[in-house]
Amino acid sequence: MFVATFSEQEQRELAEKLTWLLSTYRRISDSYIIEFFSESLWDTLPVSWQEALGDLTPPQIADLLLDKEINDRRYPSVWPLSLLALRTAAHVLSFPRKAPGGHSEDAGAAVPEEFQSNQSQSSLLGHIFRKHVKPKKQHEIRRLGTLVKKLCDQANCNCVVDVGSGQGHLTRFLSFGLGLDVTGIEADPNLVSMANKFDRQLLLTLTKENQRSGKAEGLHSAPGPSPRHVVGWVNPQASWDVFIQQLVTASESDSSVGPTTGPYEKKQRVEDLHLEPHSCQTKGEDKAELQNTLQTQRTDINISDSIAQINTGAFPSEMETEMLTCKSIPVTDCGVKELGSFVLTGLHACGDLSSTLLRHFTNCPQVQVITSVACCYMKISTQENPNPPGVFQSPFSSDITVANSSSEYGYPMSDWVRGLPGHQLSYKAREGACHAIEDYLQRLREESGLLRTHCYRAILESIIRAERPHMRRPGVQTVKKAHALSFSEYACLALPRVGLPADLPYDPVCVDSMLAHQGKVVAYFSLVLLLAPVVETLVLLDRMIFLQERGFQSELIPLFDAAFSPRNLVLVAVKPKEAQS
Repeated sequence: MFVATFSEQEQRELAEKLTWLLSTYRRISDSYIIEFFSESLWDTLPVSWQEALGDLTPPQIADLLLDKEINDRRYPSVWPLSLLALRTAAHVLSFPRKAPGGHSEDAGAAVPEEFQSNQSQSSLLGHIFRKHVKPKKQHEIRRLGTLVKKLCDQANCNCVVDVGSGQGHLTRFLSFGLGLDVTGIEADPNLVSMANKFDRQLLLTLTKENQRSGKAEGLHSAPGPSPRHVVGWVNPQASWDVFIQQLVTASESDSSVGPTTGPYEKKQRVEDLHLEPHSCQTKGEDKAELQNTLQTQRTDINISDSIAQINTGAFPSEMETEMLTCKSIPVTDCGVKELGSFVLTGLHACGDLSSTLLRHFTNCPQVQVITSVACCYMKISTQENPNPPGVFQSPFSSDITVANSSSEYGYPMSDWVRGLPGHQLSYKAREGACHAIEDYLQRLREESGLLRTHCYRAILESIIRAERPHMRRPGVQTVKKAHALSFSEYACLALPRVGLPADLPYDPVCVDSMLAHQGKVVAYFSLVLLLAPVVETLVLLDRMIFLQERGFQSELIPLFDAAFSPRNLVLVAVKPKEAQS
């Protein structure tokens, strides 16, 4: 199911329902679980809720509260209608998170099929794209890269700008693997340096593959146009033409990796490299037929068609082979250097960066398609909190032209949501939306020892406040394997991190009493987590309505396996043909 099946009116009605639900239960979504004891959070729940939830086992909490896939629920007691209504509303109003071919939400830590034979290596991604890349990122770059490639083909555009490109894993796959002309922009110069280094390593690996296969001609050709890795900060307050100027400057400097002459010299057309990466044996294909397939362009852009076959083990033969090897793809000269059209993408663009890219899509004539995968919702600016903690600060001078956007925040973006009563989302609510409900379901079902960590931290908070009444929610770095420690061992390691002595005295009887309420801590946190997808849905729906208000249709696709990649929803928008001309 794709959200594009909702009409404009249905989207607005959904936004109204979401804001009403979240404003009604704001006390829960805004609460910090570490204050469970110090703020007596359990007592803030209706007595009937306390009675229904207080004695549940972790697996029962998973089945009766969090898992929307369960149809046959067995209740140990009669639940109040208000609690049943909250659960039903949260499940029904949240966007679906199950990817095509992915696991349902109760699958927990189960890995996608591509990792069944080797949990660290995707069987659908060539080994040259797996080096330095964790399994989660392998899964993401393969699926998103495939979608971007198909959208490029349909839009008759070979150029991609990857914002927040990091070490260039997606950029490399789009460029070397799928033959696209890619520019990656990343604010951290250290990450850009690593991206260039990894590009050189990939090219060296390909050279060795050619030598082993006896393809001497391959020594003088690259598998695709080398990507450009640019050090640059996309300022959320800057106008779109400033963004374009960044790209033009970068393209003119042409920071592609590899020397301009020698074995890595870039060619307009390159030879196929039939690699034999571990278990990823490539298929023999007729080169001319493959070229014709990849050059075929469609007249009408249909987003749903683009993702219909992005499913494990269900790719067309030519697309499956593209996943495994670097292909022979002609490179067109439609780059940003000439201010040609391009596809804009951001894989887990943090905070306001995702909303900034959407604004550039609506305003910039060069951007024809956008694929946006957001993350770090707590770093989004709002009117109530325009400078949330943890937001990246530009290392560059701010001597740039700033658009008239001082009132434009990361949330809400749309006029409609901005006008709804109760639309405000606190920092804590947005932070909660970043949690992985599938992972927590797995912990509940396994009755994992990890469940006690919230209780430990909540007890610690009460001890800290007893000693320092004005110290609230101080940052405590993660104590390694805290769940395997006794509370006294945990406290000895954690207290010095907030400036208190490791041997700070506390009442052990009181601590034991709080430890006895661990089940209630788990139940309350599950209520908070129940609302997390609702918050994420409102943030993303606001962005869809923003695009709708400016004349652009969009779709929200659960592209990744949510049990593997929790922020799995990609927002896709394509400008109509008349807007592209």
